[in-house]
Amino acid sequence: MDSKLDMFEDVNTSPSLEGDMSIPGKRTTTATNASGVPDYNTLDEPIRETVLRDIRAVGIKFYHVLYPKEKSSLLRDWDLWGPLVLCTFMATILQGSSDSMSDNGPEFAQVFVIVWIGAAIVTLNSKLLGGNISFFQSVCVLGYCLTPVAISLIVCRVILLSSQTSLAFFLRFVTTTMGFAWATYASFIFLGQSQPPHRKPLAVYPIFLFFFIISWLVLSHN
Repeated sequence: MDSKLDMFEDVNTSPSLEGDMSIPGKRTTTATNASGVPDYNTLDEPIRETVLRDIRAVGIKFYHVLYPKEKSSLLRDWDLWGPLVLCTFMATILQGSSDSMSDNGPEFAQVFVIVWIGAAIVTLNSKLLGGNISFFQSVCVLGYCLTPVAISLIVCRVILLSSQTSLAFFLRFVTTTMGFAWATYASFIFLGQSQPPHRKPLAVYPIFLFFFIISWLVLSHN
């Protein structure tokens, strides 16, 4: 029959399709878009450069939390790498020792649940109040704002290396309070603008409780 199809015949006469994956990252110096701004491409980027760029991005977010003046970086380029590192670090330090019956510290999984479920509840409250911020943006901000609390945890562990005196407890109390206040202030700087003006107190209260509970775990850990 004339309708017989030759399976070996190359019926595609159009030019081969070529393209690249535009991902925010490495600037290309040869291609520009319609507005004249260079495109971004990480398709041919070495793995080492990709990892270093991501580490720099995480470090910049930590800096913005410790110096909370610029408000858009954590919201625009959100990620969960920093919150995951902080949560893992704090859960490792705060977990109770199985060798000591007198150590009543929380388990590793309990710290994870408190941090992530707490951040989800705070985010849900923010959304119900009419906040114009996405779920993962809010979780990212709350996770990165644990940085001052994590620093206070390190200082408290150093203080606990000495004898547990009243002065040592006072120093731990002051350090933890400063970390709690700084974390709450930084999170309000980033998340406050996303809430309706007449509902900001309702949005700040769960944030206050979230960092208060984690700070209490830091202070009570001995």
